[in-house]
Amino acid sequence: MQRNLMTRALALSFSALAFAAASSAQAHFQVLYPSAHLLDEPAKVELRLVFGHPLDNGHVMEMGEPVDFFVAFRGQRTDLKGALEPITWKGPENQARGYRVSHQVTRNGDYIFALVPAPYYEATEDAFIQQITKTYLNKGGMPTDWNEPLGLPAEIVPMNMPTQVLAGGTFTGQVLTEGKPAAGIECEVEFINTEVDIANNAFGQGTLVEPPSMPIVTFTDANGFFTFGIPRPGIWGFACLGAGPETEYEGKELSQDAVLWVQAIELK
Repeated sequence: MQRNLMTRALALSFSALAFAAASSAQAHFQVLYPSAHLLDEPAKVELRLVFGHPLDNGHVMEMGEPVDFFVAFRGQRTDLKGALEPITWKGPENQARGYRVSHQVTRNGDYIFALVPAPYYEATEDAFIQQITKTYLNKGGMPTDWNEPLGLPAEIVPMNMPTQVLAGGTFTGQVLTEGKPAAGIECEVEFINTEVDIANNAFGQGTLVEPPSMPIVTFTDANGFFTFGIPRPGIWGFACLGAGPETEYEGKELSQDAVLWVQAIELK
């Protein structure tokens, strides 16, 4: 899928055609996967950092050393970059370098994990991709600061509690560029369409449902908001393309994207 930052908002139909012609049915997505999104008791949570194609469970890509990785809790940040350990993550087609880390969760409230990955060079486009990614965990059912921005260059701020989005309902996020609402941004939607074996650092061999042949896309409005109806339970991701201020890296085009993962649960 072409990532021309100057024409993205006007080129949806062209992008869809290019996307369909590509060898992979879905776009690259930075995955930030915790072993749990909701906790009742203190626990050590495992997290995996993987770059791949979760909607069609396609090939995984090599991650470089992250630029930054931290967890925010009640307004305080804990640097986790130094605790990251390289791993080999296995997909159904290939394997590639990712990262793992564990974090002790003790107090009640919202934990926001934020990753600024190294830019990834996409040879087919002769351009770089950098997906600034967040995911959430809550302990004790006590909401604290899940809807507060972290001051990242590009980010999605959830308007629904991201650990308790209801399948069959909607999710709304606001895209910010350096803290300001970003209008007319194209946001791709995915979910993790396979089993995740976090103990063995692997995706499953198949998919849970047949993936769509075209990307799922929405756009932000004049105030940076987008809304998407969540059709099924699972882990859903939103990648808002070119939302960041940087557009060039090492002399080539850079798409600095904002990514957010949420957990959709079934109301029984």
